[in-house]
Amino acid sequence: MTLHATAEAKASERLIFNNATILDGTGTPPFGGQVLIEGNRIAAVVRDGQFTAGGARTVDCRGATVMPGLIDAHLHLSWNNAPGIDPIQMMEVEEHMLVTMEMAKLVLDAGFTAGRGAAAAKPRLDVVAKRFIAEGRFPGPRYLAAGPEITTVGGLGDSAPSHIPHEGLNLGLVISGPEEMRRTVRKLIKFGVDSIKLNLSGEAITGTGAEETPMAEEEIAMAVAEARRRGKVLSAHARSSESVKQCVRHGIDNIYHASFADEAALDMLEAAKDRHFVAPGVAWLFNTAREAGPWGIEPGSRVADEYERELARCADTMRLMHKRGIRICIGGDYGFAWTPQGTNARDIEHFVNLFGFTPMEAIVAATKYGGEIMGMGHELGLIREGYLADLLVVDGDPLADVRLLQDNARLVAIMQDGRFHKMPDLSRTGAVQ
Repeated sequence: MTLHATAEAKASERLIFNNATILDGTGTPPFGGQVLIEGNRIAAVVRDGQFTAGGARTVDCRGATVMPGLIDAHLHLSWNNAPGIDPIQMMEVEEHMLVTMEMAKLVLDAGFTAGRGAAAAKPRLDVVAKRFIAEGRFPGPRYLAAGPEITTVGGLGDSAPSHIPHEGLNLGLVISGPEEMRRTVRKLIKFGVDSIKLNLSGEAITGTGAEETPMAEEEIAMAVAEARRRGKVLSAHARSSESVKQCVRHGIDNIYHASFADEAALDMLEAAKDRHFVAPGVAWLFNTAREAGPWGIEPGSRVADEYERELARCADTMRLMHKRGIRICIGGDYGFAWTPQGTNARDIEHFVNLFGFTPMEAIVAATKYGGEIMGMGHELGLIREGYLADLLVVDGDPLADVRLLQDNARLVAIMQDGRFHKMPDLSRTGAVQ
């Protein structure tokens, strides 16, 4: 029968997705079959067959695609879809916490059942969001919490004007020297973050060049030593080639951007490709260069041209990385007015159109590699027996047109941890041709 599930559906129930086209996230071609959910796990995946499970409810997918939930590797839940940095950093913390939870729901509504925090606007926003989501108090993606970015005096994130040197005006936590780095990392760990993020390069829109590399080696080494002592993952804003090399030298796992990596940096990264992930943040480049005119960044302006130049370099660099087998994840730095939360699946289209990925490769980047960058590759990101039941039912074939994943109406069902966030109503949707 076709399921019309209710909001009280519990993860302890057994449920079968019948007549599904299963896109399992491994990169193998889709196949017809069934998926059995028990509790919050996938209990069985059956190819081209019929099976029954006593007491199980059934969803007749009518050929719709069952696939893993999408995973954003570069997520800023506290970026509040504002038209610039100031409205993010100057928002009062009480309002900011509520807005962060609004952003979390937008992301989950768009089919992103998990995400790794890349930086928070204030020290505990991500930590609290993660806890409230995990406790089921608010809807949002399965989440790993970041703190604010750590930067150097005059680096990306040190946004206070020179005549008002006040820490509270900065989006990042500003340090100078190894001991200040030590204290800052320890403080963030005390707050409960899962990862420590370092700003190793600049950003064109801030006036600090994307190809500048301001953080000293001894500062980085201190951050890495303190984070590893407490079992925390490290990530870095690293656009410049030298900053990518710093990530590899110091073993910083998650590299955000990497647009300007030269051949030597690519060689180093390839040699350590089993350790590192790259999330280029392509939507930020594309939208800032071409779609931010209503917010004062007109195409052809100096800032837009800087991002157009970086977009071209990023596309070339990601093509080279892809050929070298380096794991590239989606996550486009969403959360500004021209890169709004909830449009995160646009990255998949960019991977195809700009980076030369096949649709299947782009979906693997959004699912399998997403599970791996979450540190959960053994249980997240695939439709496979024993894995967590985070999945989508999609009206159509995403391999024929990846843009389907940008249309929330085509996401017939969204399941997270064995529970429906969005209930299926396949009788309304009709059979998928």
